[in-house]
Amino acid sequence: MRHLRLDVVTIFPEYLEPLRHALLGKAIEQGILSVGVHDLRGWATDVHKSVDDTPYGGGPGMVMKPEVWGPALDDVAAGTAPGQELTTSLPHVDKPRHDDLAGVDGGAAESGEDPDLPLLLVPTPAGTPFTQADAQEWAKEEHIVFACGRYEGIDQRVVADAANRYRVREVSIGDYVLIGGEVAVLVIAEAIVRLIPGVLGNRRSHEEDSFSDGLLEGPSYTKPRSWRGLDVPEVLFSGNHAKVDRWRRDQALLRTQAVRPELLDTAVLDAADRKVLGRE
Repeated sequence: MRHLRLDVVTIFPEYLEPLRHALLGKAIEQGILSVGVHDLRGWATDVHKSVDDTPYGGGPGMVMKPEVWGPALDDVAAGTAPGQELTTSLPHVDKPRHDDLAGVDGGAAESGEDPDLPLLLVPTPAGTPFTQADAQEWAKEEHIVFACGRYEGIDQRVVADAANRYRVREVSIGDYVLIGGEVAVLVIAEAIVRLIPGVLGNRRSHEEDSFSDGLLEGPSYTKPRSWRGLDVPEVLFSGNHAKVDRWRRDQALLRTQAVRPELLDTAVLDAADRKVLGRE
């Protein structure tokens, strides 16, 4: 069984409490996932436990200090960092979901870098956009470390120096600015962990996700058949799996065209897809 180790360095350890809940908590309980949370102030050396200072060149805000971040990342890479080991928030019922499947495939991440080095993710608005493809690749990792910046960010020398001990990626979850990196960590961690074999159970649960085939996911329905004058599409009761699959594909195409048309530029489309989109 594959195991993923997550370490998070932050000045607000309590912010990472959600990593103990729901499917992530279940993954911890099952031994699929382990999470360590480390208070950056533990590496501060002055009496005030300060982790930031004024920026060279002037300007607003504060910059996080390299002499605090450097030793913290050294210790996390070496496995000697003090911190809190998260446990599941609530014991989960030992009962398989109705869609659980065994034997979900996995594999090792491919990279030109040393695969034995842990992966360091630094959330920042200046980073490369985080995508579903990234989540799929990083779900194959064994050890991921998150560096949560605050204020005006982390001294860039920390990122440069960390490349000696990590495979470093600066990533952004969107074109906006957050107060700190912790929220981004929650987003990225959940996107990654749900793809680890054994977490979701049903392979199709993530194979049919939005973005997995380059398209947004179409609409979903459950009981009752009619609700407040709105009916579930009849095709879903046809029993014809090929027809249902075609309908779902069509709905995904039409939703993508309406909401994120730029995704169609790189999606693989056949003649039937192009007909649905009026591109014949």
